[in-house]
Amino acid sequence: MPDDALTELVAQLVAIDSVNPELIAGARGEAELASFVAEWCRNAGLETELAGPNDRPSVIAVKPGTGGGRSLMLNAHLDTVGVAGMDSPFEPSVESGRMYGRGTYDMKGGLAAIMDAAARCEGLRGDAIVTAVADEELASIGTAAVLEHTRADAAIVVEPTELKLAVAHKGFVGFEIETEGVAAHGSRPHLGVDAIAKMGPILVALKQLEERLQTGTRHPLVGPGSAHASLIEGGQEFSSYPARCLVTGERRTIPGETVAQVERELREIAGNAELRIGVHRDPFEIASGHPFVQVVRRVSGEDEVGGVSYWADSGLIAAAGIPTVLYGPIGEGAHAAVEWVDLASVERVRDVCVGVASEWCA
Repeated sequence: MPDDALTELVAQLVAIDSVNPELIAGARGEAELASFVAEWCRNAGLETELAGPNDRPSVIAVKPGTGGGRSLMLNAHLDTVGVAGMDSPFEPSVESGRMYGRGTYDMKGGLAAIMDAAARCEGLRGDAIVTAVADEELASIGTAAVLEHTRADAAIVVEPTELKLAVAHKGFVGFEIETEGVAAHGSRPHLGVDAIAKMGPILVALKQLEERLQTGTRHPLVGPGSAHASLIEGGQEFSSYPARCLVTGERRTIPGETVAQVERELREIAGNAELRIGVHRDPFEIASGHPFVQVVRRVSGEDEVGGVSYWADSGLIAAAGIPTVLYGPIGEGAHAAVEWVDLASVERVRDVCVGVASEWCA
């Protein structure tokens, strides 16, 4: 039978607008949702505090153990992307076992699962720690703030993985390449230098890099790296030679690749143009034979491990020295106009988190 209380909790979370304000100007942000999560967790008997900026807080909610056991962090993010093109994004609806609405899949279904899991944990020696964090969709200020306040002996990040156990994901490096020209009237070509034309060979080289990556080294769990140009701008009007052209791009990295390696690739492509490395996050991988991975495999019944192509806060948590895996619900439509989560899979994530806590924290 469906768990009506858990379904209602997912619906309550989805009904609260928590669009990331750094992605969409003027968006509501995470504060209202963080307040709801904190109050729900307090009412469920968890010790709750907020971390990070007051206008974009994250929640740390702890089900204390009796002492002497290992702790487990359960991590999910509060923020969502925008809602352009969606019909009633904050009015969750259920059809054929699926809940529709912004954030159902990415990742309020998972958030509800870990809240309910921690509330159900009883008799543990170690702490079960819910971290509901802001800003995962951009700069991860939430998980960074949480890691300044708390540590754990292992972590599950409940990003949607289709009930598959993921032990690796890609990283990314944002970059800008800027070419300079000389502005001049279009009728005076001897005075002008076209910055957009100078960008042409760079764009071709970026495409060639992408092709080499796709046919080159493949990670067994996450596949090859990639590179692409995302945005381009330049010029001021059609009758002038453009003095500037700017390309913003992204290089997705696989475990074993570094930011320094990517910078060398891009400098070779940029040549005399200016290269600026922007926000970047390292890829993530944990050995499939790690004791914590084995616990999650036993409890979840997943004989095989895999990887995911996106980056997640698991990368930051693992970089802090906490053994981490990803395990989350089934659904579709992350960042899309139609988004849904399978409610039975949300229950499964909840049950697996309870089972892992019962074994790991004992």
